[in-house]
Amino acid sequence: MPNLSHLEEIFSDEGDGAVGPVRSPGWQSNVSPQGLTVTLIADYTFPVRAWLPSAAIVALLGEFHVTAGAARTTISRLMRRGVLESSRQGRYSSYRLTPQAAVDLWSGASSIATFTTQPDSWDGRWTLIAFSVPEQESTRRRALRTALRWRGFAPLYDALWVSPHPLTPKGRIEVADLARGAVTVFRARQEELDTEVDRNPVQAWDLPGIAEHYRAFIDRWSGLLAHISADRVTGADAVRARTEVMNAYRHFPILDPLLPIGLLPPGWPRSRAREVCVAVYDGLLQPAQDHVRSVVTRFAQVPHPDIRAHTIAGMSAGIGHG
Repeated sequence: MPNLSHLEEIFSDEGDGAVGPVRSPGWQSNVSPQGLTVTLIADYTFPVRAWLPSAAIVALLGEFHVTAGAARTTISRLMRRGVLESSRQGRYSSYRLTPQAAVDLWSGASSIATFTTQPDSWDGRWTLIAFSVPEQESTRRRALRTALRWRGFAPLYDALWVSPHPLTPKGRIEVADLARGAVTVFRARQEELDTEVDRNPVQAWDLPGIAEHYRAFIDRWSGLLAHISADRVTGADAVRARTEVMNAYRHFPILDPLLPIGLLPPGWPRSRAREVCVAVYDGLLQPAQDHVRSVVTRFAQVPHPDIRAHTIAGMSAGIGHG
């Protein structure tokens, strides 16, 4: 499992006094202003980290019903956090992703785009991590649990966490540093007991809850597919739908640690959710790209060929990042 914590930190509004989530009436979605701004800029400025006029960003956010004042405040916060950098010509400012933010976002986008596409080749063994952190070190204990969750682990018991995937070299370093020696890692098979109290490791995850998230996503977005096929979603509507479907789908690699299909209930909706996401995100590429270019040109007074959208297939292959 990829570690997507850096990506979530970029999207997060926590600790910055940010305004609450935005509800876009057309698609009934709650999206944080900072997450919305990052998604919009990233979706249309790779691979060259194209500059976007400040007024164009404010106008695009306005189409999500973000006020001009809130949009400018959001841009300033992203500047302070090192996600955006600025350039000024006379009275006009432009913004683009910083190099580090671009690297983190593209890495995260590639992980999201390839989610569910890896072969399901589980060897039947589990990775178990047992640790002991003193009660007085609650901050370190929380940090360790958070790190384990980011890496797809779940608590089978209070201090015994489990995953069907091996711990990566980077993960081993992180866990060892947080636990400072009070940790043991096993890679082993489950021995089933002939008893009613035998607990399967897969029960560490809330499978009905994860499936419900998938089905809610599918129900919400599949109704748009016929409209996309008929070219009835254009302009600002195309940008909103494309932005919001990716904002929703990017949570699944965190929610679902790619448990092997053989451990899951029949009809697991993971693959269908990806199909719907690809159909919406890629299907609206052209009208969304055209609209963003038209908004940017309105404020820049010149065409912006560097503004271009990407497909999920392209992100999977690393196309568009230089």
